[in-house]
Amino acid sequence: MSYKKPKLDSKHYQDLYNALPSLEGKTIGITGTTSGTGFVAASTCGKLGANVILLNRSSERSKKAYAELIQETPNANFIQIECDLQSFDSVRKAAEEITEVCSDGLDVICNNAGVMALEDLPTEDGFDVQIQTNHLSHFLLVKLVFPLLKKAASLREEARIVNHSSIARKQPKKVLESKYLEKNGGNLGGNGSSIFFGGARWLRYNQSKLANAAFTACLHEKLQAVDSKIKAMVAHPGLAETDLQSTTVKDGGMGRWITEQMMKAGQSREDGALGILRCIADPEIMSGQFVGPGMGGMFTAMKGRAESFPLEEFYDNRFTKDLLWKKSCEAIKEDFEIS
Repeated sequence: MSYKKPKLDSKHYQDLYNALPSLEGKTIGITGTTSGTGFVAASTCGKLGANVILLNRSSERSKKAYAELIQETPNANFIQIECDLQSFDSVRKAAEEITEVCSDGLDVICNNAGVMALEDLPTEDGFDVQIQTNHLSHFLLVKLVFPLLKKAASLREEARIVNHSSIARKQPKKVLESKYLEKNGGNLGGNGSSIFFGGARWLRYNQSKLANAAFTACLHEKLQAVDSKIKAMVAHPGLAETDLQSTTVKDGGMGRWITEQMMKAGQSREDGALGILRCIADPEIMSGQFVGPGMGGMFTAMKGRAESFPLEEFYDNRFTKDLLWKKSCEAIKEDFEIS
């Protein structure tokens, strides 16, 4: 018997939507828009008038999601570009296409896509499937579209880089380890699936979500050092009802029954998208902020309105930032200079 999603009501989404400004004239790229928070973010940005670039692996799901977005918002401008985050070559090709359609720059790149607690498998590039999907390919994507962000900032006073982390950045470890950012895919602990006792699947997920937050800390520091108009911020969705749970249960990372019980305490995908939506569109969110429903442990940050908080010291420190940047550049085989 497969995992059955709970029916969770949206409690805060409409209030935020009503408060967000028009996005007309802006172009926003979002990874992972076939379901969950990414679908909500794409739909919302389209309704607010933005040109929305949908960055997904080509699949029946992506075709179906595109059709649904068009049906929901027929007057919006959605642009499909294939981008498989498990392949650096695909990311590079996607960046070339983004450049072709963004003659006036890119206002926001939202690194939303992610996978959770998958098997210990390598990508075609040799990295763990979670660290490449969730962080390394996003690092490469930001590097490649950075000139477009600079152009948008010069024309319209700001641009934004939005990363998507998780409650899981805190557990089971708060220390980023270099081996997870290296070509060790398939050799990173096996397939232990215990959420509460540090199963290897969840440790790899933890490291990828910790990397998302550390990447934001790196970007914020480097952008501030050159007085850039580009902002870097990070969000987390709380315990949001998305396809992540379904995929993880199917892959063996979570049991069906415990997932169904846990998700009863979660929130809808619309409310889970509040953090990235504020980072994308809310003028009150500044560079170097973390946005989500609380910053405590798992049980105190599951749901609620998305509030803004400062970055946390366990990744916003010299050792972690230097490690993250060095290993990420080594992984993509390119330097990433911010000027």
